[in-house]
Amino acid sequence: MKKIVPILFFWYFSSMAVFGQATFHPNGVADQRSEYILIKNATLHVDATTIITNGWMLLKNDKIEKVGKDFSYPKSAFVVDLSGKHVFPSFVDAYSDYGMPEIKRAGRRSYYDMVFESEKKGAYAWNQALKPEVKAAEIFVGDAKKAGELRKLGFGAVVSHAQDGIVRGTSALLSLQDTQDQLSLLKSDVSSHYSFSKGSSAQSYPVSLMGSVALLRQTYYDADWYTKGGSSKERNLSLESFAKNLAFPSIFDGNSFADLLRADKIGSEFNTKYILKTGGDEYQRISEVKALGAHLIVPVNFPKTPDLDDPMDAEEVTLETLKHWEMAPTNLGALASNGVSFSITTADLVDKTTFLTNIKKAIKLGLTKEAALAALTSNPAKALKIDNQVGSLKTGLYANFLVTSDDVFAEKSKILENWVQGQKYVITDESLSEINGTYSLALGTESLKMEITGENDKPNIEIIESDSVKIKVTTKRDRDFLNLTFKRNPKDEGIFRLTGYSTDGKVSGEGKTDKGADLVWTAVKTIGADAAKADSAKTEKPEKIGNVIYPFVAFGNESLPKSKDMLIKNATIWTNDKDGRIVGDVLIKNGKIDAVGKNLSAAAGVEVIDGTNKHLTNGIIDEHSHIALFSINEVESVSSEVRQEDVIDSEDTDIYRQLAGGVTTSQLLHGSADCIGGQSAIIKLKWGENANKLIIPNSPKFIKFALGENVKRGNSPQAPNRYPSTRMGVEQVIQDAFVRAINYKKTWADYNSKKIKTGLEVPRKDLELETLVEILDGNRNITCHSYVQSEINMLLKLADSLGFKVNTLTHILEGYKVADKMKERGVNASTFSDWWAYKMEVKEAIPYNAAIMSKVGVNVAINSDDAEMARRLNQEAAKTILYGGLSEEEAWKTVTLNPAKMLHLDDRLGTIKKGMDADLVLWTDNPLSIYAKPEKTIIDGAVYFDMAKEDKKMEELNAEKNRLTQKALASKTSGAPTAKPNTRKKPAHVHCDSMLEFGGMSVELYELMDFSNYNTEGK
Repeated sequence: MKKIVPILFFWYFSSMAVFGQATFHPNGVADQRSEYILIKNATLHVDATTIITNGWMLLKNDKIEKVGKDFSYPKSAFVVDLSGKHVFPSFVDAYSDYGMPEIKRAGRRSYYDMVFESEKKGAYAWNQALKPEVKAAEIFVGDAKKAGELRKLGFGAVVSHAQDGIVRGTSALLSLQDTQDQLSLLKSDVSSHYSFSKGSSAQSYPVSLMGSVALLRQTYYDADWYTKGGSSKERNLSLESFAKNLAFPSIFDGNSFADLLRADKIGSEFNTKYILKTGGDEYQRISEVKALGAHLIVPVNFPKTPDLDDPMDAEEVTLETLKHWEMAPTNLGALASNGVSFSITTADLVDKTTFLTNIKKAIKLGLTKEAALAALTSNPAKALKIDNQVGSLKTGLYANFLVTSDDVFAEKSKILENWVQGQKYVITDESLSEINGTYSLALGTESLKMEITGENDKPNIEIIESDSVKIKVTTKRDRDFLNLTFKRNPKDEGIFRLTGYSTDGKVSGEGKTDKGADLVWTAVKTIGADAAKADSAKTEKPEKIGNVIYPFVAFGNESLPKSKDMLIKNATIWTNDKDGRIVGDVLIKNGKIDAVGKNLSAAAGVEVIDGTNKHLTNGIIDEHSHIALFSINEVESVSSEVRQEDVIDSEDTDIYRQLAGGVTTSQLLHGSADCIGGQSAIIKLKWGENANKLIIPNSPKFIKFALGENVKRGNSPQAPNRYPSTRMGVEQVIQDAFVRAINYKKTWADYNSKKIKTGLEVPRKDLELETLVEILDGNRNITCHSYVQSEINMLLKLADSLGFKVNTLTHILEGYKVADKMKERGVNASTFSDWWAYKMEVKEAIPYNAAIMSKVGVNVAINSDDAEMARRLNQEAAKTILYGGLSEEEAWKTVTLNPAKMLHLDDRLGTIKKGMDADLVLWTDNPLSIYAKPEKTIIDGAVYFDMAKEDKKMEELNAEKNRLTQKALASKTSGAPTAKPNTRKKPAHVHCDSMLEFGGMSVELYELMDFSNYNTEGK
């Protein structure tokens, strides 16, 4: 009879979730009665803050009927006594792809084989990366194997969606029971989903991160237009779905803290507060992340220990990689201690079996158990408005709960059962005796030691002959029977084979030696697993964790530089003003230049810097730069909708390197792949600040245009399929764009003058044309990549005819031929000092170009267009003295005041006088000398580079890297899983005319490269 009860018990719990479902047609007789189960005498964790000791919970079919203790219940209820056990709500994963079809990513296409049209048939969005019409509820197919794997981790329900595209449609709440899919689908349209990844789309646009941002922004505007009357123009099922999906909680997939800031900026524009799925590096910018006020969905994909046995790997691995390995497990604790609301997800975990282990590690490093439980249960349920179905143990919710041997986060606790919709799933078989521990092994006449670790049903066994000799045993366990096979010596061909039975701390049996002789063996437990763990816990020291640095790369600082008042005395001051060069003092107050003169005094406490025999100048301004950007080019011939400010990489070490060269301000330009490129960003090189704080507030607006070989693919090894492919075509593209912009402007003007009339149709807001209208209105300035005289003349004439102005011609190596025309129109020139012969367009370049244009009366700047050259722009400026005979002061202005004028920032930058920004460089020598070095680089009164501190900074950097390297080596020795570190470096520095080789194909300036998830130090 005892053998029959478990069978009946199993039948009872496995059948009850199916019976009582009206739409299922049974084959035979079906029992439609309500079924009750009473769980009693457990430590009942109702939620993260409510615990009932000796608690009771009554289940009716798949729901919780009542929670409490000692209450009345139906006599027909099946009673389950869980004395000594804990019951928790089953976990909820808010970011899953369970049950979704496999996503096949599209391969990269070259710029010479581009796809412009969507390959998706039907009345859907023009771009395949937009898929708001996809509903997880309609494509979900249950997977018993994957459901079982998730149940073992403690999950009872997931919110799943198809993780494909920039707009991904809606998710569904799915139960992890493995009978009918109709029972698993608990709720459709739980949340809408967005990302920066185009996924499986084979369409060329967008190829960049900034293109993804622009496409998403445009889709928001299109959906608004569609609902306000655009549907009368076209029927678009994607826009209909997008508009409807705005009613649901919106989840944005981010891979880094930078993505979170970027996504929040989009959300603010459209009055949407995103739930942000993160990359697990929020601790690096915790104050900025906290300020978002968003709910986060956080992965626990902690890096494996870097394998640094090879000294070359140890040399090449970045400080960032090592610090993130150490600090990633502190992320959850940092979020909790800073009051950030978050959920925990299995997303991004390659080996999901490490999920609970990683959470327990996070608990050791600062995460409380209460915060962990809330993040796995009630937090995701509340954030997604499904807390009336899952997430706690309350009346009316689904009967999804865990039965555990101890607190679920206790080191030795086990999940025994996971009940999903009232259906019991056994996770750990309690009937198996606990065998882990240390044993005294009698192997025939020999006395050895044996250690058993690992999972109880899948034990790991080692036989220890001595401290240095350990024998790995292949083990199979069947109930309490063990089969062991091993070699005493790896060189031996023979294998020992043992069979034994485990009972009461003893394993005994018989076997065969490697020679075939009979063998009797016995293993007696001397130290239990619990005692061994207790002993190790007593001696375990708190793990030492390093500090966060800003930015989180080499040369970062533990605190951000702060503006302070200071007085620089007795320096040779290059005022760039009517006073020219003077020897005197400069007083800085509140980030501004307060006074310039001689014998200035400062209040007590103001730092005084001796500038004797040193030179003080404005910070260098680089009018044409591509540093600190995740992406450079888009692929369309007109890409005016994209913005460099959306893709600033605040962690780029080039920022610091250029501070060491005296650069304080850079204009970050779009590349030269498109006739009309993207909008630029003007930043100050405030090393350590986040991307938004690098941008100069209220700075003038600029955009990049391009002419010539780069646009028409003149260096292409094959004929490009993108228009234009000739210089004539370039002119037509620009003309067509502005004609469309003029008509667009008129359409909006007509609408705004007549909109008082009811029923007037709202025009569609077009981000591409909006930008061109800004140019027409004089609110955005053009910087145009240009070389050849004929094309420069073409653009100037085209601008005259269409009513727009060219602000700056950059590169402009044939500028000496058209300087008179540029002066006549007030066009600036941003050029190189002596570049030539790197392509056909520059065969007539001359090093006297800058000086000739200057003498004609054109405002001329020397730019870098190259991260390495930017560190030596002072020397590039000096070349204009050699080639053309400019004075020292005129030469110096080409990298300070002149670019400030080009950028319309000369009211605050470029001269040293009262009221100007305190962006200054103190040089060891004349700044035009090859011997000059910046001693201090100051921005807004804060010192961002200090040569006197560099030796100490390098010592600290090397010491920290060595500490982490030693820690990684010790971690590997202790048995931690390892992985070879990624020592891949960021591609070589590039400029507008670079020719790089990727996979045997020449491309210009990052043409196919999208570094949206690329970290500066090669993460």
